Amino acid sequence: MKKEFDLLALGEILLRLSPPDNERIVRGDVFEKQVGGAELNVASGVSLMGLRSGIISKIPDTSIGIFAKNKIRFCGVSDDYLVYDSGKDARLGVYYYENGAYPRKPGIVYDRQHSSMTKISHDDFPEEIYQSTRCFHTSGITLALSPECQKTGIEMIKRFKEQGTLISFDVNFRGNLWTGEEARKCIEGILPYVDIFFCSEDTARLTFGKEGDVKSIMKSFTGDYPISIVASTQRTVHSPKVHSFTSVIYNAKEDKYYEEKPYKNIEVVDRIGSGDAYCSGVLYGLLSSDMDCSRALKFGNASSAVKNTIPGDMPSLNQGEITDIITDHENTGYHSEMKR
Repeated sequence: MKKEFDLLALGEILLRLSPPDNERIVRGDVFEKQVGGAELNVASGVSLMGLRSGIISKIPDTSIGIFAKNKIRFCGVSDDYLVYDSGKDARLGVYYYENGAYPRKPGIVYDRQHSSMTKISHDDFPEEIYQSTRCFHTSGITLALSPECQKTGIEMIKRFKEQGTLISFDVNFRGNLWTGEEARKCIEGILPYVDIFFCSEDTARLTFGKEGDVKSIMKSFTGDYPISIVASTQRTVHSPKVHSFTSVIYNAKEDKYYEEKPYKNIEVVDRIGSGDAYCSGVLYGLLSSDMDCSRALKFGNASSAVKNTIPGDMPSLNQGEITDIITDHENTGYHSEMKR
């Protein structure tokens, strides 16, 4: 049966305020405002590459909420499942981000407590939502935001799974939201429902107590749970402005690992959202094919690498542009300096 959406994602929408260029929060006078959020970043990346995606979230019924809604629509993400908070304490979560320059690291200050999203409930949404999409995506950030978010996220995972929906989950651990033990206990409860699992090597070790090399760690998750695909990113930070990036994908059914050479010496303009861009590329690759992990790896790595070069949380390249980057990455011969 044809589904209305290729992907729906549950997550908080945030207002991002950043001093321009390399200015510091503690002394700058101006903030540039943007919209982001882990799951919205994933949904926007999938949409830009040509699939139909939507965001499930709760935002304030104010001018700030309208600003967020307009940004969501601009990147082609459906707002059909946005719900609006008209209470007197309705608010959009905020975070402040400043760029780093070696040896000074980037900095983030969060102001997201008691946002409208923390009061979300599965009762806010119609029952037909669970039959409307091929894939449902969320992350550990959403599960950590509040007891209501955790309850809603878990219930939605179970209800989507009952309808045969692919479940995608990114651990996306944030130490300022919960402890490693809290994360492990909660996430281990939902892993029996997960089909596509995103977890970095460091997170696997620190949160789940995994040992061994990255490949044995990835395979162990599929032994413990009925997970089909595990993806793990590998980022090397040479300085705040220079990174290298690649990843490994493991397909449990094939018992096969997928790898490629890294994108080296990426010129980092803004790293925020690059992990989410990776998820969007992998999910696009899988959903636009018969779960082809080779295609997913290429689109995931390219999407993440190029997101580092774009200001703001969300990606802005379409499927054709990403394909060109993949072709250049695989080409050992002449590279054109400009596309024209």
